[in-house]
Amino acid sequence: MEIISFVGSSSAVKKNAPRPAFTLPRLPKKSRERENYPSRANFSASKALVSASISATERQFTIAGLSKLFSCLIFLALLLIIPFTVFNALSFIENNSAKVTFDENYEFEALNAAMSRFAMYDTLADNIDENGNVLLDDGTILSASNVGLGEAVKFQTYTVKSGDSISTISRKFALSNISTLIAVNNISNVRTLMQGQKLKIPSMDGLVHKVGAGDSLNSLSVKYHVSVEEILDANDLSSETLTKGMELFIPGAKMDALSLKKAMGELFVYPITASWRLTSRFGPRKDPFTGVASSHTGIDMACPTGTPIRAAMSGKVVYVGWSNIFGNYIIINHGNGYQTLYGHMSKTLAKKGQGVDQSTKIGLVGSTGYSTGPHLHFTVYKNGKLVDPLTLLKK
Repeated sequence: MEIISFVGSSSAVKKNAPRPAFTLPRLPKKSRERENYPSRANFSASKALVSASISATERQFTIAGLSKLFSCLIFLALLLIIPFTVFNALSFIENNSAKVTFDENYEFEALNAAMSRFAMYDTLADNIDENGNVLLDDGTILSASNVGLGEAVKFQTYTVKSGDSISTISRKFALSNISTLIAVNNISNVRTLMQGQKLKIPSMDGLVHKVGAGDSLNSLSVKYHVSVEEILDANDLSSETLTKGMELFIPGAKMDALSLKKAMGELFVYPITASWRLTSRFGPRKDPFTGVASSHTGIDMACPTGTPIRAAMSGKVVYVGWSNIFGNYIIINHGNGYQTLYGHMSKTLAKKGQGVDQSTKIGLVGSTGYSTGPHLHFTVYKNGKLVDPLTLLKK
């Protein structure tokens, strides 16, 4: 084997080395310079392009900034315009809606007077007292001596006519207390009395008692405060022996106050069934704002805003409005001279002229008007005069 060695400089080696079959063409020097280094024209164009891009970006940021500024200005304008518009709208409603106008120093008295104008008196309210006693034309009570006791009771039938009431029918037949007709005819509510209805009319005042186990003439005498002889005479009995189920007429007896109120439709219930707290009673008190002695026209029932308020008794809504004292309030006429007022509502739900009963939701508790916090102000009137609600209300 022949060994070949190379001795000499690298140029010699390169010179003697075999050349490749293919070689890359060599560019002219000027072409290489133009390729590696951009010309002034190209540089100016690039600079212009960059400047244009920067200007476009600045314009985008400027437009976005102006848009945000414009949105902020609109928002601020709305913050000013909306309250102003709402205030004007409320002022317009308050100034142009039917409401009670108050004198600065006599607001409570003015409202009381305005409310009394809605009172709807009827013959029933004008001709009986709170115990159901029928009144004569001079205002005196028709007494039992005018009726005549000591004889057997007799019954007749009467057909109710247009314009009749329990009180006018009682007077027509010389009965001294309306509980007689109510009890004898088992009337659950006098408001259900209708034209054409048949009534049993006894010849004297009294009640019908159905004899139960353990009843005797002596026990009935004690219960109804009537003598045994009067019971015997009224029922034309010859024996004191009683049998279960027997019906006895008890002369001169009257319904108890609670039963009479229920039959008269005067049994009020609390207008709030949810949990509440009595914060102010009826009568003298200190003004909650000024501390000055004043008279409270009802009771205050404190509970959360939005608590449902219901009618204390069935009746008809006669007024829905606003006042500076009671805010949103409603007045209901219950007949028989009774009215109720519900004040400081956050919202009224019943409408004027609407018939309501004790299950009807008429509004929601609030703190509108002259109020220190959410509560219901509840007032009761009887023939235009204030009544303490706690003397009438039953849970």
